[in-house]
Amino acid sequence: MRLATRMSRLGTETAFEVLARAKALERQGRDIVHLEIGEPDFDTPAAIIRAANQALADGYTHYVPAAGIPEVRAKVAEHVSRTRGIEARPEEVVITPGAKMIIFFPMLALLEPGDEVIYPDPGFPIYESMIRFTGATPVPVPLRMERQFTFDPDELVGKLSARTKLIILNSPQNPTGGVVPAADLEHVARHLANRDVMVLSDEVYSEILYDREHVSISRFPGMKERTIVLDGWSKTYAMTGWRLGFGVMPPDLADQVTKLQVNSASCAPAFCQIAGAAALDMDRAPIREMVREFQRRRDTIVDGLNSIDGFECLRPEGAFYVFPRITGTGLSSRELETQLLETAGVAALAGNAFGEQGDGFLRFSYATSVENIEKALGRIRDHLSAGGG
Repeated sequence: MRLATRMSRLGTETAFEVLARAKALERQGRDIVHLEIGEPDFDTPAAIIRAANQALADGYTHYVPAAGIPEVRAKVAEHVSRTRGIEARPEEVVITPGAKMIIFFPMLALLEPGDEVIYPDPGFPIYESMIRFTGATPVPVPLRMERQFTFDPDELVGKLSARTKLIILNSPQNPTGGVVPAADLEHVARHLANRDVMVLSDEVYSEILYDREHVSISRFPGMKERTIVLDGWSKTYAMTGWRLGFGVMPPDLADQVTKLQVNSASCAPAFCQIAGAAALDMDRAPIREMVREFQRRRDTIVDGLNSIDGFECLRPEGAFYVFPRITGTGLSSRELETQLLETAGVAALAGNAFGEQGDGFLRFSYATSVENIEKALGRIRDHLSAGGG
């Protein structure tokens, strides 16, 4: 079988590869602490499950419009208008089976070979994968630890060229937990005022923030018309397995994204959409409690990692990841990832799985219990104290 050349340009998401290796070790009887996968360990709130059950009983088991159930699109538009401070309309909303589609579809609709896309490094690996898949050219902008893992806005603006077609922003950020300051977003927005450039703003962690409010670049003058807001239900509502996401974008682009959905997934599951609408209306207390627990876990893992020789870890302002520098251990990111999994029984991700700027770092997800985090910290400390390997 001879594959299409474009398949050689398609990357992967290392978290699932490490998860598979960890699961294989567990089948051999090993005890593994999972800090590799970015998935809340909380149950989906009961109100959402009740809404899904009721939707199934009410017959939401058939095809629905490809862009989403009209009432749910309207509910999403209301939610985005309220949380981003913009006027979002239902015709600008496309509901998809998972938020990754709002990376995939707009890129397919917008990008051609020769176009350039500016994206964060380290960053979610699917960004670069999809840029390359379309034949466009990836242009990384570094996120440096010295800047709390946010980009230098002047450096980003300096990467703009006549071929720049798209800029990808992610805040709060995976894999670092960094949050882009509002002033930096405004700076970028000013420099895009007279350019034919779209922005894909990945805001899937927008409600997992500590001690600050979320700011979207779409709120700044002239930006709503050139911004694709990506969000979904997976992280905020512990609904990763429900596969439900949405994008808000200019209506003409929404029409093209809908066409791509018709040609692929047809539509997001109807009963999941009804449950998603209920989630947007639910009491926010369970979400606030989840974020408080994430903050407790964050403090546990940051303090613990900083007490281990060779680790240097910032305290992230959002999401549920830490991204410690590990060069002081004398090991590379890949070496330490492998040793921790195979010898210490701790699953983590090498930082360079997220781009060249991640070399010398590891990503740990603290979407697990404090007990598991403390167990992992003890194993890491013991492993390094024993000389590694």
